[in-house]
Formats: sequence, structure tokens, C-alpha cells
Amino acid sequence: MKTIALFNNKGRVVKTSLVYHLAWMFSEMRYRIIAADLDPQANLSRMFLDKKRLEELKNGKDGRTIDQEIDPLFEGMGDIRQQPHIEAVDDRLGLLVGDLSLARREDDFVNEWTKCLEGDKRAFRVTTAFFRLISRAAESFAADIVLVDVGSDLGAITRSALIASDCVVLPLAPDMFSLQGLQNVGPTLKSWRKDWQQRIERKPPGLAIELPAGAMAPKGYIIMHKAVRFYRPVQDYDRWIAETPRAYKDYVLNGSGAGSSDDEITNQHCLAQLKYYHPLIPLVREARKPMFMLKPGDGAAGSQQSTVHDCYKHFKKLAERIISVCNVSAPE
Repeated sequence: MKTIALFNNKGRVVKTSLVYHLAWMFSEMRYRIIAADLDPQANLSRMFLDKKRLEELKNGKDGRTIDQEIDPLFEGMGDIRQQPHIEAVDDRLGLLVGDLSLARREDDFVNEWTKCLEGDKRAFRVTTAFFRLISRAAESFAADIVLVDVGSDLGAITRSALIASDCVVLPLAPDMFSLQGLQNVGPTLKSWRKDWQQRIERKPPGLAIELPAGAMAPKGYIIMHKAVRFYRPVQDYDRWIAETPRAYKDYVLNGSGAGSSDDEITNQHCLAQLKYYHPLIPLVREARKPMFMLKPGDGAAGSQQSTVHDCYKHFKKLAERIISVCNVSAPE
């Protein structure tokens, strides 16, 4: 099983929509998938579930949210729950449901991160709560892939979510702010890897929990093209796209790509350049299905069906690239 997080220190890069569509595409390709909504905004869960079901889960009816799964640990009543609730979306697709209440745990994650250096047992349980929750869910669901949606900040909740991840894929928009996000993400991931290794060495004797490796290996980037506005000409997009390989090499690869040309970095690390299928976006939430599964009855009629077919091809190609770079085994 591989845990793959989509992350960038910049909002509005269609990150959550990418997680949603990739989850459906991997399922379409017969992989067993869990989508873990570890972004305190919980937008991924809103894409999968309607308001009524989200309210039922929040009220503890026939399931639990992620925040409720870890609540006993934070309230001093034990550890995370043994059997996490996996909301069935499809035969091969399950969801660990997000919760706005998760945001209130930020200070706890901050404090316990520091206490790990003291060998504090509870600190390790808190810091690894997401990893252990994901591992238990993946085992229960026999998942091949766990896709993780995280916030765009560099806070403690995001850190604990990424520590639980084997691979990190970075969604970008062709603009200055996405490149600035890379300048933050690369050094931060490197620092978090180093800091976590220091904490692993302080694991107290007798602590019978598995610790994540904290690999957080960057596996490439995805450029999302939004609609071009009159004040943002095509030349601006081309300029930022041309600067992306160098920024990725300098800040994310930490110089390990030295000697590689921009074209080589692009070929190796640019997983896809995707259109922002603006006409289909409003239909996704209403139909509760990804763009590439929309039918005429969902409102994607006439020429839009050609766009649906193009979307399917592009997302399948992206999913295949991610499978390759993350060394995901073929589904059984």
C-alpha cells in the first residue's frame, strides 16, 4: 500500500478536486482506494457526500469523522479508535471523512511534536495518530492506495498528515505564487524529514506502536491551467511554466537535480499539465461524480461529451504516471 499526499503551500491550485478525481480514476482502474480528508476545511468530504450525510456522521449516526476517530486520544480517554469508519463511496473507493473540528487540534499537535524529543509516549501517539488511523483503515479496506488531502498551510496538522505519507505530489498553478509555494515546500519537507528522524531515535522503550518512516518523497508536480482572463495573457502562463522546472529543481529536489536541463526536469517530474475544465465543474457537485463520468443526463450534453472523454484520457494518463513514479503495485 502506498500513501500519496497532494500538497502545496498555496491555495486555489485545485488540489482537493485533483484528489477527488484521482480517487475515482484509480478506482476505475480497479485499485482499491481510500481518500483521507486531513484538511481541516473538509472540502473533499463535501465533494463526496451531501450535507445530510455529513450531518449524520457529525452526529455519530452510522459512522464517525476523522476528528471523532482521534478524539479519545486527545481527550485523555485512551488512544485512537481501533476500527476506523470508512464511508463507502463505491465498491473500491472509501472515504475517511473530514471534519472542521479537526482545526481545534492544532495546538495539541504543536505541543506533542516538541515532547517527542523528550521521549514522551503520549507525544508519539498524538504525532502518529493520522498514520495509525490510515494504516488501520487501509488494512481493513485492503487498500492499494491512500490519497491524502491536506491543508495548504505549514502547520502541525499538515506536518503530521505528511509524515504519514510515502509520496508527495505538488499541484501548481502557472503563477508567481505557486512558485513561491515551492520555495516554502521544498525546504520544509527536508526539515520535517530530518526532525522526524531525530524523534524516531527518541522513541521510548515499551511504546508498542508502529512509527511512520516519514519519507514524504516528492514525486513530481501537476500544472493546472485555469481559464485565461483578459488581464492575465497567455504569455504570463508560458513564462511561469517555463520557470517551474528550475524552481522545482532548486527548492524541492534540493539541488539533487543539478546538471539536469529544464527539459529533463520537465520530462521526469512534470506529471501532467491539465486543463481546468471550467464548464464541467458546476456539474460535479450536483451529480456527485467526477467530470470524466458525467453523462448527458447530468447536464454534460452535446459537445461537452467530447470534453468529458478528453478529461477521462488526461486523468487516466496522470494516474498512470503517479502509479509509475510512486511504484504502486498492480491491483490484484
